Amino acid sequence: MKAIILAGGLGTRLKPFTEVIPKPLLPIGESSVLEIQILSLKKHGITDIIIATNHMAEYVEAFLGNGDKYGVRLQFSKEREPLGTCGPVSLVREQLTEPFLLMNGDVLTTLDFSKAAAFADSIAANLLVMTKEIAVPFQFGKIISEGDYIVGVEEKPDLKLEILAGIYIFKPPMLDLIPRGAYYGIDTLIKDMIARHLKIAKYPIREYWLDIGRVNDYEVAQEAYREHFAGLKKPVTP
Repeated sequence: MKAIILAGGLGTRLKPFTEVIPKPLLPIGESSVLEIQILSLKKHGITDIIIATNHMAEYVEAFLGNGDKYGVRLQFSKEREPLGTCGPVSLVREQLTEPFLLMNGDVLTTLDFSKAAAFADSIAANLLVMTKEIAVPFQFGKIISEGDYIVGVEEKPDLKLEILAGIYIFKPPMLDLIPRGAYYGIDTLIKDMIARHLKIAKYPIREYWLDIGRVNDYEVAQEAYREHFAGLKKPVTP
């Protein structure tokens, strides 16, 4: 299975860090976001990886090289203008003859990619969406009532939401739905599929997952590296 990592974002919410370093190459522990993703994919047998770039593309390509130092094969695809989360797929569609994985370049996870791929093979849907349940603090007390009387109160309960986790598995028929060279996001794709009554499967992530979208998340990622990713070592090259 091939994987495409979306590494072309501007990282505006992570300024001032991203004014000098592209977001996917921000240092996390002894590694970087992209390197952790590459080694995580390799751990589960995914070694053919396309890096979709835009912002500071030359920097990203020079830093990663051809993938030899990670024990994988890296290719690079550069957008001339932003294409959203699905648009970059259209630039390499001739290479995507089998199911492939697409993931955002700012997600860290210990997801078992091989199990997710096996589930995608087993289910009758051309798109598998990874999801994650998150708890959002609620600032008000929740009232429990019966008719005109209050029978209980829950003080500031967390709201549990199931969200898009930024990781997807596509089967080749999906390519016909993605316009060539045009801005097209995953939200639009999902809405278009629902409108056409096409099946979309989901795969809940039970493992660790973090979206590095804000400065606070970046600080959390440093702690997560020590606990979850420090064991992902680059091969020693001669």
